[in-house]
Amino acid sequence: MAPLKAVAVLAGTGVSGVVSFVEDGEGTTVSGKITGLVAGEHGFHVHALGDTTNGCLSTGAHFNPNNLEHGDPSDKIRHAGDLGNVTAGPDGVAEFVIKDKQIPLAGANSIVGRAVVVHADRDDLGKGGHELSKSTGNAGGRLACGVIGLQASA
Repeated sequence: MAPLKAVAVLAGTGVSGVVSFVEDGEGTTVSGKITGLVAGEHGFHVHALGDTTNGCLSTGAHFNPNNLEHGDPSDKIRHAGDLGNVTAGPDGVAEFVIKDKQIPLAGANSIVGRAVVVHADRDDLGKGGHELSKSTGNAGGRLACGVIGLQASA
């Protein structure tokens, strides 16, 4: 059986990119390229809603089907949508590959139809001690987002 594939085209003010998702028997591989970022780390999450009627603000909270606290992607206790950070180089480009087991492309907890969001600041992975650490990772504003849609398998 061919792996499931999905894609999200990110759009924001001066920030854009394409993120691909491929689910196989080992989890989902997330890969992409985002341009227009300030150099450094940026929080990167799957948000609960695929609603972009009010830009990235209407994508809701992080995808969290198990009602847990925000955390590091390697933590047992985390939102399913917590994918950590992507790092932009001095050219403002972030290229990344992330492997995750909590973001399937099919089934009850599918991320298809939800949104992926890149944030202005570094995600503190729930360990920053800020009042927002355990809910958002204190990752700041939403720079760009895109709705995750299924792709045809080639």
